Amino acid sequence: MVTAGQVSNKRDYRIFNAKTDSYPEVEFEKVMFNDASVKDWLEKIQTLGFCFIKGVPIDPEATKALIERIAFVRHTHYGGFWDFTADLTFKDTAYTNESLGVHTDNTYFTDPARLQLFHLLSHTDGSGGESLLVDGLAAASTLLKRHPEYYRTLIQVRQPWHASGNEDVCIQPSSMAPVFSIHPDRGRLYQIRWNNYDRAPKSDWPLETQKQWYEAAQCYDDILNERRRRIQTQLQPGTALIFDNWRMMHGRTEFTGKRRMCGGYVNNDDYISRLRLLSYGREEVLNSLGSQNHPDAGKGPYSII
Repeated sequence: MVTAGQVSNKRDYRIFNAKTDSYPEVEFEKVMFNDASVKDWLEKIQTLGFCFIKGVPIDPEATKALIERIAFVRHTHYGGFWDFTADLTFKDTAYTNESLGVHTDNTYFTDPARLQLFHLLSHTDGSGGESLLVDGLAAASTLLKRHPEYYRTLIQVRQPWHASGNEDVCIQPSSMAPVFSIHPDRGRLYQIRWNNYDRAPKSDWPLETQKQWYEAAQCYDDILNERRRRIQTQLQPGTALIFDNWRMMHGRTEFTGKRRMCGGYVNNDDYISRLRLLSYGREEVLNSLGSQNHPDAGKGPYSII
């Protein structure tokens, strides 16, 4: 049985405060030609959960090259690098102009993508479509403080997830997964899966467990939707947004007109490898192999999870 005390140590991070903090930003030109700037970029993502990239050419190829400064673009059933409009090419709410509640992507994958980047290339003949971000780890900490029993429930009760909107796709993770995943070596909440659009029917749970889970999910959802938690901004051509999909919920307001968006995913392992090597150097990373659960792991490369 997992207790609240056993999982109260959260992943190292800092909560963005919209009243006092400036948005984390980096410059495209610096990131593209300087590894020290890439290090700064990735550390901002790791610490705050998101970052804007300014001065990006309004061009899909330049945006793709930006992502590849971290690692290769992850290929999924949506393709590799995306360049799309709201035309329902894929039977997914992202390909509509409807409002989207905050969520994480890829809950239906065994290994959800870690990073996600969006670049709005154009928006004509309409308005709306503001981007929303909510820090899921910060919201989880609030849930733990207010209702530790709900926090435990979202760790213990695993859910089925799926992507099956298109005729040739029916993707499910290799096993059911909870909303909150605890790192088995570090004992910290490190990954969140939260997407009601992708949650599949669950038939193997007793009525009392169902009641507990839905009460916990409702409470967490209420916390996520507290207005003070919301980062809401209108993306502009030339400014890209990247965020940690294991931590940050994203969504958007309804829009009219035609928007063209591009972007892509980056795998967890490739992102973390790049960040560890830039932060600590290859020799220290290699010398620390296998030390994930060592008492000193919190001070070295494997403090990054």
